[in-house]
Order: sequence, then structure tokens, then C-alpha cells
Amino acid sequence: MNFSEVFKLSNQLSKFSPNGKFLASCIQYRLVVRDVSTLQVLQLYTCLDQIQHLEWSADSLFILCAMYKRGLVQIWSLEQPEWHCKIDEGSAGLVASCWSPDGRHILNTTEFHLRITVWSLCTKSVSYIKYPKACQQESLASFKAQFFTNSYPDPLQVLRSGISFTKDGRYMALAERRDCKDYISLFVCSDWQLLRHFDTDTQDLAGIEWAPNGCVLAAWDSCLEYKILLYSLDGRLLSTYCAYEWSLGIKNIAWSPSSQFLAIGSYDEKVRILNHVTWKMITEFGHTVTINNPKIVVYKEMEKSQTLEMENLPFPPTKAAASSLFNTESKYEVASSPVSLQTLKPVADRPNPKIGIGILAFSPDNCFLATRNDNIPNAVWIWDVQKLKLFVVLEHLSAVRSFQWDPQQARLAVCTGRSQVYLWSPAGCLSVQVPAEGDFQILSLCWHRSGNSMALLSKDQLCLCYLENAEIK
Repeated sequence: MNFSEVFKLSNQLSKFSPNGKFLASCIQYRLVVRDVSTLQVLQLYTCLDQIQHLEWSADSLFILCAMYKRGLVQIWSLEQPEWHCKIDEGSAGLVASCWSPDGRHILNTTEFHLRITVWSLCTKSVSYIKYPKACQQESLASFKAQFFTNSYPDPLQVLRSGISFTKDGRYMALAERRDCKDYISLFVCSDWQLLRHFDTDTQDLAGIEWAPNGCVLAAWDSCLEYKILLYSLDGRLLSTYCAYEWSLGIKNIAWSPSSQFLAIGSYDEKVRILNHVTWKMITEFGHTVTINNPKIVVYKEMEKSQTLEMENLPFPPTKAAASSLFNTESKYEVASSPVSLQTLKPVADRPNPKIGIGILAFSPDNCFLATRNDNIPNAVWIWDVQKLKLFVVLEHLSAVRSFQWDPQQARLAVCTGRSQVYLWSPAGCLSVQVPAEGDFQILSLCWHRSGNSMALLSKDQLCLCYLENAEIK
């Protein structure tokens, strides 16, 4: 495993282009585009204000930069660097911006979710979609709380739960709120014409998401009502599922890449798997504090201090040598059964309690499901989807910030806000120290489409990690 040099970064804004050739990153109001293979700067763009959101078009020809404080969006072209486009939403304000699947339309959501404005780069025409619903209330509250700071949540968190595109880019589903009632509208993305419009049997629609095959749309209610509804492309209700009736219901969902399974993460610390034939539950995965089954491997992160010999310390000490005095490395060790995992007691009198399944994701081959139970925050649970049972648990020294599957194979990368990156595959797991000067705290990561590298992002720095083909496959 090799690492690149460290580059400056703002707000963890760095993304690979969809075609895998470029890497875009933001430094305050500057947008830097690098060649992935050489990391040479290809283009440097200057925006009108600090960038709060960055997004590539699907064909990797354009880059969108959103500046929410100013209500501005700027679009830059890689083929024609002298060309650019500016969209000013004016007094309507701006809370979210994203590309349409064709990469030629931009969807801007105004403040208070009064409307969505669809801007065309080709015809310069403007369309308006009324009554969009602000589904992700937690993200919206976070956005408002941070509006006058330099730290912003992912703006697509506000949009993504209320807008969902089919994978082929043909259709868009939009959650709406009219006359105190929830609706869903289906649009044809080629001309933004309304295809279907129907109401939903929800008290407060929390999110919608298409299956990867684009045949089924999942819609779920707020956390106070456990209900998920499944609709066909023509708006027919295929099934309704409810696991229990007491408060705090669905927290997260994930479709398997094959669309055969729908995983529902709940506040009761369980994941329920529905099948695509009957839409009934085929199993549920519980996240217990103690693991008694000796057949389940539990990898536990252990820390080992690495200090320099004092007589070998140069004088005056360099930054690298000084930081090495306090440098710590870690490794995984197999824990003996039974294993008790570290728990976090949720604060009952505060909103959004740290309890339930906060993150879940299927591996690209449909064989594994990775989950994190928010009140056991240091652990990643990996389930065998074919055998419908727990396969392995990874317990770390710090709370898991995020994890992401390699796009090409069943290989999981994990970060915990420390200077290590963790990798797991069915062949084993490892912990690798980032050899950066100072304390490089990895807060998020993203894979390159090839699976041969990934970007590691700290608060104000970026580093690329290159993996050899033989590493823990």
C-alpha cells in the first residue's frame, strides 16, 4: 500500500470524476482539478465565494460548485476552460443543488423548499417544480444551525431523501407536501413532464429511493411511524411493511445491487431483510452487545506505541521526528469468545438519539452487508447475505465515521477519525498508518471506480492511497 503527498482541502470537498480520470478538490473559493494518474494540476478555477458543495456531471465534462450563503451556483467546463456558467437564485435563496442524470440540467432547491428550479445548460430554459418536501429534517436542522459557519453538511442529504433518480437516468421521483398531505410525483427526465402523481399513506414522508433496476420505489415514514411502502413505476402500491408499532421506527434503508433485497435499519438496533418476490421479511439481524458464538470472528483493534530512541533523535528535531515520538500504530487481533463490545448510552432528552442502525451498505457482489449500530459506535458488523447470518465483527478504538465498499469486489474500507485506514475482505483485515507529517485524521473516504485507489479526507487535507492488487483480496 502506497500513499501520495498531502494536499490542502476545505470542508472535505474532493471527488473522483465518474470516468475515473480526474480528481477535483476545493480550497476555500478555488477548485483544483488533477489528473488521477499523475496528480498534476490540469485546471484551476476561481469561484465567487467559498465553495460548500462540489459535484461532477455524469459524463465528467462539467463540475458544479454551489455557494449557499450567496445563493450561487457556478459550472465549469473541462473541455473549454474559458467557458463557465453562473446561476443566481437571488432572494429565493439556495439550500441544495445537484445534476440531473444527463449532466445538462441543474436542480436547485430554494430556501424553505418553496420550489425546485430546473436549469438547462443546452437551451438556457428554466422549469419550476412546486411543493418539494423537505424530507430529511435532521439534515435541514443541521444545515440551518451551520448556515453562518464555514462547515456545511452534505447538501445532497437534504435533497437525496426527497429526490431519487432511476439508475438509467430516465425517471425522477419527487416527494411532495400539499395541503398537509404527502404525495409522490414521477417525472420523465428527458423533458421533465409529469408521468404519475399519487398520494402516500404516510404521516410524514421521510425519504424515497429507487431500486437499482428502476422497477420499484421505496418510500418510508418518519422515525415516529414504522412504515415502508413499495410502489411500481406506474404508481401502484405493491406492498406495505411494518415491523412494530411503538415509536422510533425506520432510520435507514439500503437496496442490494441486484435489487433482490431491501435492508431496513431500525431504531430497535435490528436490520430486517425483505425479498423482492413477496416483499415479506426473510430474516432480521440483531446487534447484541455480547458475542458468544465462537464461530463468529471478532477482530479487535489493538494499539502499540512507536517511539524513537532519544539518542537517534536529530537536533534540532524535525517535525516528522517530533511527531514520531507520539506516533501510534494499531493492528487487528482476533478476540476470544465471548466478546463484549463497547456501548454508548444515548442521551434520552436530546433529539436524534445515538441509537439504531445509522449506516448500512451491501457489497457490490451482493454477498455481504456491512452495518453500524449507533449505540455500539466502534464496531462494524459484516453479515453473510447468502447464509443470512453474522460473518465477522470489526471493533475499533474510536467510533466509526464511515465505511465504503470497493466498487469492484467485496473489500471494505473503514475510517474512524484516526490516522489509520482499515481494510477488510473475506481473506482478512489490516490497519495501515498514513505516513503523513503530523496527525492526519481521516474523517471520510471514497474509492476510485477501479478499486485500485481511494481518497482519504481529513478536515483540511487530502491524501490518495494506492492499493496493490494482491492486498487482502
